[in-house]
Amino acid sequence: MSSTDVIRQNYHQESEDGVNKQISMELYASYVYMAMAYYFDRYDVALEHISKFFKDCSDEEREHAQKLMKFQNERGGTISLSDIKAPPAKKWTPLEAMQDALQLEKTVNDSLLNLHKIASKHEDAQMCDFIENEFLTEQVQAIKKLGDHVTN
Repeated sequence: MSSTDVIRQNYHQESEDGVNKQISMELYASYVYMAMAYYFDRYDVALEHISKFFKDCSDEEREHAQKLMKFQNERGGTISLSDIKAPPAKKWTPLEAMQDALQLEKTVNDSLLNLHKIASKHEDAQMCDFIENEFLTEQVQAIKKLGDHVTN
């Protein structure tokens, strides 16, 4: 019996794989937001508040990845990190950046909803609860906030 088998209970391989995929998604989102933050921090763009907004978004997405990694370890899974593709090299207007961020959050939300479906399919109530309480409400709030920025 391996050491992970000692603590692993009702944690399906498909769930473990889905969590690893979500970790990569969250790290990618953090990477994109970091690119946006430092684009708006450039001397020739110099939009300090927008830069800070995206830096905070980057930090939040990285924290999400860390929560998922902790969850993976607690459930007896194995963290398997994959390559993170580079964000698009782009010159954004503030509106374009907010629109791209809104689309990114919707993509992250879709991925979380899919992960929840996997957990439900395998009757993993603890994982469903974790996703609902740690991520889904926050995603709805982030989508609303970005939508407000796009329309204002």
